[in-house]
Amino acid sequence: MTDTRPEVLFVCVHNAGRSQMAAALLAHHAGDRVVVRSAGSAPAEDLNPAVIEAMAELDIDLRASGAHPKKLDDAAVQASDVVITMGCGDTCPFYPGKRYEDWELDDPAGQGVEAVRPIRDDIDRRIRALVAELLPAAADGAR
Repeated sequence: MTDTRPEVLFVCVHNAGRSQMAAALLAHHAGDRVVVRSAGSAPAEDLNPAVIEAMAELDIDLRASGAHPKKLDDAAVQASDVVITMGCGDTCPFYPGKRYEDWELDDPAGQGVEAVRPIRDDIDRRIRALVAELLPAAADGAR
């Protein structure tokens, strides 16, 4: 049996903030109905502490989920149906036939949790719209 779930890849430079929040929020809202990945063109050593705190406010524990910055590779892009970039510019590989979106979002790097909350909330709104698009029959059940 072939896995027909949509596959989404979130990419930013350090994979320590925006893309981690997006991946966690998509997994939260879509559950196992979507395959979720995140990566960075130049991954950081660790997750942004303010991002961890902001996500914990939504009862999403990035540490417990095993989230950590990962290096972007061609295989992750090739396996994805949708690639959402967040400020990585020309460092993201491009493959014809893939759906690409660029989400312009402030970078949470070096910011406190007060500055990260509006970024998180913007990502959450976009994720909810993405879930409604990818899983239209389940849109009413999105958390």
